[in-house]
Amino acid sequence: MEPQKEARTPRDPVARLPGASRSQKPDEEERREGGSAPAATALDAEADGASAAGLWELPVEPAERRPECSRCSRPQKVCLCPFLPVHPLHISTHLYIIQHPAEENKVLRTVPLLTACLPQDKCKVKIGRRFSEERDPELSTVCRKSDTLILYPGAEAANLEEFILDSPIYPSTIIIIDGTWSQAKDIFYKNSLFRLPKQVQLKTSISSQYVIRAQPTNRCLSTLECAAVALSILEKNNYIQETLLRPLQALCSFQLQHGAQIRLSKEHLLKTGLYPKPMPKNKRKLRKMELLMNSIKI
Repeated sequence: MEPQKEARTPRDPVARLPGASRSQKPDEEERREGGSAPAATALDAEADGASAAGLWELPVEPAERRPECSRCSRPQKVCLCPFLPVHPLHISTHLYIIQHPAEENKVLRTVPLLTACLPQDKCKVKIGRRFSEERDPELSTVCRKSDTLILYPGAEAANLEEFILDSPIYPSTIIIIDGTWSQAKDIFYKNSLFRLPKQVQLKTSISSQYVIRAQPTNRCLSTLECAAVALSILEKNNYIQETLLRPLQALCSFQLQHGAQIRLSKEHLLKTGLYPKPMPKNKRKLRKMELLMNSIKI
């Protein structure tokens, strides 16, 4: 949260100062008393300015944030630790989360829940938009290893389950990009490092349980859900998926009980005629809308 700013713009309202109330016709009053109107006005203005200057010197109290749980990063009153595993899950796969900076401060983000379930040495979060060998030698080394995968859908992406059956080297590391779909696309295509690992995707029919945040299609999964499915495949252990999804289910349940609404996907809204916005005039965006309506993967 950004600290409060002390500076005010010239148009900001300032509380009326003592002695600032004046008659609608001050010149006439000064003339009746035989005084000089310009001189009196100047003195009053100087006094007002001095009083106002004192206001700027008052200390600004920073806004207090609600105490957060050190493990799940949720406010303590809505801590989700009871839904986390007692001990971090034992996994052999290394997970790297490439997080767009805009995701870092979102209240309902899922990455803190994911990292709380996994060992610290097995799950690392890298925040940024651009990465290079000079900026992050560790990530550069990881991307160049033959046993590293990156989870990002596309025409060139192999099915993860099929790939590990045929691969001579079993994957030991997987990279997942955390952000909106447009943010993830920007990170993937503008960082050459992320096109070095083998690109894989999930072929799953499950729908996202992250219902408090809108997704482009019914098949889009949150970062936590992607990690849960991918790790359960790589570790050959379905219990991992069940354990990682438990805090997400609890988060969504709590939010819905306290006024949140189920956010239907853009695909669903378009198909049912409930999409609240007018169709775009841009041909490229309009084409994407048509693909969603026809259930064609984009």
